[in-house]
Amino acid sequence: MIFIKREFEAYLDDMDKITILLPMESFHGESATFTLLFEESTYSLEVIEKVTLPQMVKYICKTTPDINIGSKYMIVDEHGRKTDLQIGAVIRTDSFDETFYYEGNDLGATYHKGETAFTLWAPTASAVKIKFRAPQSEEDIHYSLIREEKGIWRITVQGDLEGFQYTYLICVNLVWREAVDPYAIASGINSGAAVVIDKDRIMTPKIPLLPFNEATDAIIYELHIRDFSSHPMSGITQKGKYAAFSEEPAPSLEAGETGMMYLKNLGVTHIELLPINDYGGVDEAEPDKSYNWGYNPLLFNVPEGSYALDPTDPYSRIVELKAMINSFHQKDLRVIMDVVYNHVYIREDSSFEKIVPGYFFRHDQHGMPSNGTGVGNDIASERKMVRKYILDSIKFWLEEYDVDGFRFDLMGILDVQTMNAIKEAISIIKPDAILLGEGWELNTPLPADQKAMIINAKRMPEIAFFNDMVRDSVKGSTFNLFDRGFALGNTHKTQLLKQSLSGSVQTEPHIKGLFLEPVQSINYIESHDNHTMWDKISVCNSHEDEKIRMKRHLLATSIILLAQGIPFLHAGQEFYRTKGGEENSYKSPDTVNNLDWQRKEQHLESVRYISGLIKLRKSHKAFRLPTTVEIQQHVKFPIEKGHLLMYHLNDVNKYGKWNHLLVIFHNGLLPEKIELPMDGDWEVLVDESVAGETPIRKVNGEILIAPISTLVLAQY
Repeated sequence: MIFIKREFEAYLDDMDKITILLPMESFHGESATFTLLFEESTYSLEVIEKVTLPQMVKYICKTTPDINIGSKYMIVDEHGRKTDLQIGAVIRTDSFDETFYYEGNDLGATYHKGETAFTLWAPTASAVKIKFRAPQSEEDIHYSLIREEKGIWRITVQGDLEGFQYTYLICVNLVWREAVDPYAIASGINSGAAVVIDKDRIMTPKIPLLPFNEATDAIIYELHIRDFSSHPMSGITQKGKYAAFSEEPAPSLEAGETGMMYLKNLGVTHIELLPINDYGGVDEAEPDKSYNWGYNPLLFNVPEGSYALDPTDPYSRIVELKAMINSFHQKDLRVIMDVVYNHVYIREDSSFEKIVPGYFFRHDQHGMPSNGTGVGNDIASERKMVRKYILDSIKFWLEEYDVDGFRFDLMGILDVQTMNAIKEAISIIKPDAILLGEGWELNTPLPADQKAMIINAKRMPEIAFFNDMVRDSVKGSTFNLFDRGFALGNTHKTQLLKQSLSGSVQTEPHIKGLFLEPVQSINYIESHDNHTMWDKISVCNSHEDEKIRMKRHLLATSIILLAQGIPFLHAGQEFYRTKGGEENSYKSPDTVNNLDWQRKEQHLESVRYISGLIKLRKSHKAFRLPTTVEIQQHVKFPIEKGHLLMYHLNDVNKYGKWNHLLVIFHNGLLPEKIELPMDGDWEVLVDESVAGETPIRKVNGEILIAPISTLVLAQY
């Protein structure tokens, strides 16, 4: 490390502007002149602004020579005081972005048997070294990298480096920091160092799938890797591991069918996995001692080690994750990856901040890190090399791991241009991949029209959003435990329910739709966040007995599965999943979070009912119309009461075997008789206890609807 006594501070805040801060205790902060020193040359700085502050005087100076960022400059004032020129806010300027944007695809380590090339983007560094440690060695080896254009540093090291751990040592503003390669694809235990691997050893044949034609054909099921198998009665040996998904446990008396066959037979199409990239909060050496959902990203391109059979082996997590994805694909289940590109675990400890301090994160008008995410940092996706990093990472997961879509955590932190660029990139590699995210409005210093939030959905026409209007109209507010939606007995939500059932697109001139097309609407009532639906009902409707609450739960889920748009289920929702009232279980133990397979078996009738609704949705395309025009043509609401809504899919025989489908949602406590809107026989497909595509019975003229139930009728 280089040490220098700084008698004042000087920062490069633009490509041609230097901010100098002189302390009041010396010469009252006054200096008439400033001189820039570079190698053997000297340059006078022009003071263009002077501001007196409580503890110091600030001078803004213009420099005529171009500053060669990464080189050492000194500044001297008229009194002979000296300091080094530090990299300041220049890193957040457009000119910096333009100057140092690097288009190459070689960042990270490129391994060959005889040599490995290392490439790092670190434009503000004055020196970069790489530190190696061979397998089973305790000694470190250091090499210096060579600086090239665009802020790129390179070195090619001879020899076979497979299995070598490495980190970078970066000197910025005379301070050395050690960082893990942000482009690492393998790591040692607990993210301490990147590891050089031979990509030939992780090549896995991909399982071909038939094209997925329409996003509205998807039925998404959200699942945490560990929750899936950690229950004592799961019948799975490798509990909490990637390998659990390759097991085929035999059904048991206590838990019935479990594992992958259960997911396959339920009928969902996409499994959305909570974060599977490397994250903090769980010790990979002793994973059973703690739990985390995974929203603490460390290494974005490395699989999480706590799910691996051997987290000390950098190949283990990679090979096992690929095998898991293939297990899904063998059962015609697609994988959506939950990604967290909006923040990092701890900003100060992140590789981004250590390598290019201040660049990868947003700052407010006072230069302080912004906190729209609520975890102390917001990733600045609008910057060119940040956007490139996210795009490179997305492409890597698509091409290397063959995932089938991405769910963006706190997508409202990211910018519209980045999200559209991601969609474009995905469409080239895997056109039927699904892209969805949380489009909440968050307090981050990005212009409102640039935020990838739900009110800007029409600027991102091919991206889907979690639809909180659907959620709140069906179950009630997530943030007010006692607020009740239609399914919980509220009789004032039918207007919102009509919009929800119509894909939240514009169907009437006086009602502005949330979305351009129904493919943008992710319809849901619960997810890993907040209370489960069952836990909310247990509090909100505690005055009702358990059987009535179960009916309300089934009514809510049936609305989600029969509405236009893309249905989304939280794992275990089909059997009244409970977390014992825990609202935020992100680090609660397995006893709170696991998928309770015994509860599934206890509520098998509910599971069969939900599976039947899924079969019905799949059997007729009228339940999953892909365009607004088709919804406007075929969706009507003949009967609307506070406690009852009839949803009519008319003239739809071109989409399936029936020409008319009637769906009636009833939240009242008493049976109700209604007249059917058309002459002739109607086949009952769904009633209060049975659901599916096979007719239960025929009715004519009128029908009695059971309390708190869903009824589906079909006519040829």
